[in-house]
Amino acid sequence: MGKFTLGSTKEEVFEMLPEGNIKVTQLGAKKLCVVRKGEEVYAFEQLCPHRGAPLKDGHINGYGEVICALHSYRFDMKTGQLKSGGSCGDLEVYQTHLTDSGLEIMV
Repeated sequence: MGKFTLGSTKEEVFEMLPEGNIKVTQLGAKKLCVVRKGEEVYAFEQLCPHRGAPLKDGHINGYGEVICALHSYRFDMKTGQLKSGGSCGDLEVYQTHLTDSGLEIMV
């Protein structure tokens, strides 16, 4: 497990991550999705565990869930728990910490 830092200030992170927009970033050998809601930032695997659809094409609802564009499976962005859909595994999520020195992500 490694720690990566995006940006060098909180304001820079806000500019890089417009609220509600799903961005894909490469951290070491992993590509993952990052999304900001207010001052909370979530990081999760980039492909839906159901059929491997890119979650960057999905959207975020008002309940803190990412919704896959392919079959509308819903996953809690904080825990990765499957909230709606058929049977598939939970989403892998990564710990984030927004500081005055940037966004730390544990991968």
